[in-house]
Amino acid sequence: MALVLNEEQRLLRDTARDFLATSAPVNALRKLRDEHDATGYCPELWRQMTDLGWANIIVPEVYDGLDFGFVGLSLIMEETGRTLTASPLFASSVVGTSAILMGGNTQQKENLLPRVAAGDLTLALALEESHHHRPSTIATRAEHQKGGYVINGEKTFVLDGHSADKLIVVARTSGEYKSTEGISLFLVDSSADGVKCHRTIMADSRNAANIEFEQVSVDADSLIGDENSGWDILEPVLDRGRIAIAAEMMGCALEAFERTMDYLKERVQFDVHIGSFQALQHRAAHMQAEIELCRSVLLQAAFSVNEAPEQLPILASLAKAKLNELVKLVTNEAVQMHGGIGITDELDIGLFLKRARVTMQIFGDTGFHKDRYATLCNY
Repeated sequence: MALVLNEEQRLLRDTARDFLATSAPVNALRKLRDEHDATGYCPELWRQMTDLGWANIIVPEVYDGLDFGFVGLSLIMEETGRTLTASPLFASSVVGTSAILMGGNTQQKENLLPRVAAGDLTLALALEESHHHRPSTIATRAEHQKGGYVINGEKTFVLDGHSADKLIVVARTSGEYKSTEGISLFLVDSSADGVKCHRTIMADSRNAANIEFEQVSVDADSLIGDENSGWDILEPVLDRGRIAIAAEMMGCALEAFERTMDYLKERVQFDVHIGSFQALQHRAAHMQAEIELCRSVLLQAAFSVNEAPEQLPILASLAKAKLNELVKLVTNEAVQMHGGIGITDELDIGLFLKRARVTMQIFGDTGFHKDRYATLCNY
């Protein structure tokens, strides 16, 4: 596995960086936040992103996709982390699309993937049921009724759940409360009777929702994959999501680091630039070393999705754990090196700190992934 980007991948990264810097700067997130935008992202920006092919980058050509590979998608996610871009890219084009690709039947793929690829349909994964990532701890039930199912339960922290057209609901059709056995995945229209969505305002202005399902009826055709075998689909989907969100965190860390280095070269204290202080130089060198280490870890994980899927679980947990630590280190240091003004709303650095704290919890914090990594290594 050669950890080197080819020319097309580098061109995609550079194009994404230029486009987002112009069309979706950090000020765009501020505008959405300050205006309390109901959707939480700009539909026109999302249309432009889909026109660039970002929504269909991992979709096979037979379903109107580019089939460019997961590395390309991770590069785009990294650039969205640099500008804190608000869009359904992660929830719909990474997680939702992966679920349909890996578990959907032919009819589901033919009906859904071209619409997702065109930006005409958005998806969201309704998984979490507590304040911590426990993917197999599912109390939401789906019971047989009249040739279909009836779903009852509650979900929290559903990313882009308030704006998604369809929800991929993780429900239990059998088995014990915390068991990986007996889990099934269902496609549910967000406008279906019995679905109650409550949008939450996160500290980082990320779009999320709490959703209730009360006697929600779905057809048997809404089942993704086989009944009781949803875990076999869900786990690799989550691993793909972990790598993609780790890529976003890399972009967040890189931008915070670069802005801080620029500030050290500009800020004058005691008639000298503070970048000349040896203590700050040591801290900057430590961050740079961690960034380079995490860059290699992330790239290896992204390549594993298509080239070495047998390594995906362990590399996904490694990448998420390392990027959790990196983005925490860099954003903490960025705020401290900026001084008291760093946490005020006047500067953007505080926004990167807030985004870091939320992304660290998405699909598993550091403790979760260190434990999972040790388990996968048979420790």
